[in-house]
Amino acid sequence: MTKTKVLILGSGFIAEIHMESYQRFVPEAEVVGVFTRDAQKAQKFADRFGIPNSYDDLEKAIAESDCDVVDICLPNVIHHKAVLAAAASGKHVIIEKPLAMNLEQADEMILACKKADRKLMYAEELCFAPKYERTRKLVSEDAVGKIYQMRQCEKHSGPHSDWFYDAEQSGGGALMDMGCHGIAWFRWMLGGRPKVVSVFAHMQNDLIHGGRTTVEENSVCMVEFEGGAIGIAENSWAKHGGMDDRVEIYGTGGVIYADLFMGNSALTYSEEGYGYAMEKAGSTKGWTFTMFEEAFNQGYPQELHHFIDCIRNDKEPLVTGEDGRAVLEIMCAAYASARSGAKVTLPFSAKADKPIDHWLGA
Repeated sequence: MTKTKVLILGSGFIAEIHMESYQRFVPEAEVVGVFTRDAQKAQKFADRFGIPNSYDDLEKAIAESDCDVVDICLPNVIHHKAVLAAAASGKHVIIEKPLAMNLEQADEMILACKKADRKLMYAEELCFAPKYERTRKLVSEDAVGKIYQMRQCEKHSGPHSDWFYDAEQSGGGALMDMGCHGIAWFRWMLGGRPKVVSVFAHMQNDLIHGGRTTVEENSVCMVEFEGGAIGIAENSWAKHGGMDDRVEIYGTGGVIYADLFMGNSALTYSEEGYGYAMEKAGSTKGWTFTMFEEAFNQGYPQELHHFIDCIRNDKEPLVTGEDGRAVLEIMCAAYASARSGAKVTLPFSAKADKPIDHWLGA
């Protein structure tokens, strides 16, 4: 079987998850190269995962790796440059969230891939997480009637990498980092890429990270959809004790609660502590919830398997660049709402270099 050749851009936490997913769950794919801006990190990552080529030059990596698809796991500020370079070289693209730093960049990225006749696939794993996908099927079977409200929470004590805390590289804080998941999931649950009527948000900063960052550490965002359903995304970098990821679905005929982590862990007590318990867990002493098959439960293998299948069999991906843009537009409106204290209607067209500028007034 001829395998689809993948070039990974990045060597951080999310790149590691993608590598584990490819190697364990996507046999049709072969990772042929890795790029990071630090040559030593690139080589170390390549050695760890048995990747034949490592690069510290983006254009060289795309041109010389003989890849079919570029999988972008880089800081947000580099997304635009990486997608344009991949499209110019005739490569398909898998891109981690959020799509871009602003809507202008998003439009250029989508257009570049369309002109090159290449797929732009937006890596929103919550649309593939097995437990959450089961809830979507329950809704499609009319288990809870018509949805009138949804809630998605993702909270922890802060990101793995320093660049997340730098607004110039990230474009925003907890909402930009994690709210994109909930917003994408709301749209997925309602089906048919529903129209958004308005967005209302509240944000807080300077909670537990002190002077380390100016971005929001805690956010609540309410999205009103055409037809009356609302989605509430709660996101935090100020919640201690490890990752919290859960959903609630309220319908005229029932309700569904699902937790991505609690039902996929082993309750553990340790006097001395141990290695890894779960993402963002600060300590493993005392009682902990020890995760198993974390990447699988979060939907990464299913997502990447689907994207590789789309390339191999010329299928339309379930989550596209246009979906990523729609999520980004809602987040831009949320930052504007947090600043004004009022609802913001869509479409949202105010320009800014990065979404958080709508809140900070830069």
